Amino acid sequence: MSLYTELEDLGRRRLSTSFFMRDFLYSEIANAHPMTNVPKDIELAVKNGKVLCEELLEPLTQAFGRVCVRSGYRSEAVNGEGHLAGNMNCASNESNFGAHIWDVPHATTGNGAMACIVIPTIADLERDNREIWKELGCWIHDHLPAYKTAWFFTKLCAFNIGWSEGGEKLIRRQGESTLYNEAKGQRISTFGPEAYPTLIPLVAPGFNSRSLSL
Repeated sequence: MSLYTELEDLGRRRLSTSFFMRDFLYSEIANAHPMTNVPKDIELAVKNGKVLCEELLEPLTQAFGRVCVRSGYRSEAVNGEGHLAGNMNCASNESNFGAHIWDVPHATTGNGAMACIVIPTIADLERDNREIWKELGCWIHDHLPAYKTAWFFTKLCAFNIGWSEGGEKLIRRQGESTLYNEAKGQRISTFGPEAYPTLIPLVAPGFNSRSLSL
């Protein structure tokens, strides 16, 4: 089988109603260097990616509309290149196992998957409300119990969201305050509808919170 055929078949693997594996394979790092961003263990990557999509990204899509993937799956080679460069927002491979590197379990938290996403509806709100990330973080905590990390950035209200078999929940913004750190017992926000009044009118009618299925 040629690499082209392998990539074509991999890209067609469906992870949820709205997402296919192809949505997560694009990489600026891979394009610039150039490198091939393909999992060594395709079945494990697909399995972990399905949980990410079904439990986190699909509900976000149902609630707020289109979800744009900024960075999804990274091979060890691609992530390693980004980490060595020092200016590409890539943690070490060991830190990203079970996160952006979907096909290698993390040493302590096990299997998992992560993607950096932008929700255009939320990005539009951030232009006038720099604190909207806190509302979204609280909404995620209340409605998507499978999440383990919601790590926000300063542009477009982009954020890493991921699940893992183990570990503690964390919500924070890069360079700013921590909203919730389960491991350290830090919590600077109340949860519940009063924590995200701006978002309540935006949630699509009929949306139902997810139940934990891991």
